Amino acid sequence: MAPRPLAPIALTCGEPAGVGPELALLASARLGTTLPFFWIGDPRHLPEGARWHEIASPAEAAEPGDSLAVLRHDFAGAATPGIPDPANAQGVIEVIARAVRLVMDGTAGAVCTLPIHKKALKDGAGFTFPGHTEYLAHLAGVDRVVMMLAAPDLRVVPATIHVPLSEVPGLLTAPLLEETIRIARDALRRDFGIAHPRLAVAGLNPHAGEGGAMGREEIEMIAPLLDRLRGEGIDLAGPASADTMFHPEARARYDAAICMYHDQALIPIKTVDFAGGVNVTLGLPFIRTSPDHGTAFDIAGQGRADPSSTIAALRLAAEMAAARAGA
Repeated sequence: MAPRPLAPIALTCGEPAGVGPELALLASARLGTTLPFFWIGDPRHLPEGARWHEIASPAEAAEPGDSLAVLRHDFAGAATPGIPDPANAQGVIEVIARAVRLVMDGTAGAVCTLPIHKKALKDGAGFTFPGHTEYLAHLAGVDRVVMMLAAPDLRVVPATIHVPLSEVPGLLTAPLLEETIRIARDALRRDFGIAHPRLAVAGLNPHAGEGGAMGREEIEMIAPLLDRLRGEGIDLAGPASADTMFHPEARARYDAAICMYHDQALIPIKTVDFAGGVNVTLGLPFIRTSPDHGTAFDIAGQGRADPSSTIAALRLAAEMAAARAGA
């Protein structure tokens, strides 16, 4: 059983037309009273016949119950599975901001976010942020955050994320990579309870450049940076050929892999544990996790949603909150 956080976890509703409402109920049913959390959203968006009870404050979610604890947040419209309504966009944004306020004032122990639909938010409320991560950083007043994908057998951190592959070499600078490494190292200490984190760093090019034959980024930028950081006592391996980093024996030698771009990080973790991966935002003044999938409009409302990643995200949020509280 996951350690209990200092306060119940706030689970945001995400896009009401997606699988979020179903996932909240399924997670509540499977976790029971072992991990207190509450859902922030409009009860009208929950499936018909859902077992839920309204709470007036997050503290009430810490008390044992046999249904989903709901902190009510009324929306402008109803929810039709699979069909996002722009009228609900502002409500989705408000729920995220409300969850952040609750965790920042200590009323909630962590924030776990269900998937949003960025186009619906842009169309309905002029949402200008690329996604959850950037909006959370804005709300927290933080300039730089890092995305980690975490599963029991692997943690990966991409230095660049949602950008075309053709733009990665230009964006991958020594300051960016150094900041990514430092934020990941600090988070592993503070939020995962790893006193001496071991980081493996991938190269950018095939075979980590193969001595310059397949690219010089490793020679000219990555290796010198790693050497300098090793001089400070940071435990770093690499730059390594990415195709040798993710088999079981290699994974046993590090606590997280620093990767150069999105697919280099996400393909291995989704291969190792597709349903159990959790999206974690590192560098925030609070804990934030999320299931590693989208709104799944194609199966919304059909009873086919898999809560595995949501349950893993809630459990990891509880573990991280407990680790941070004891740091």
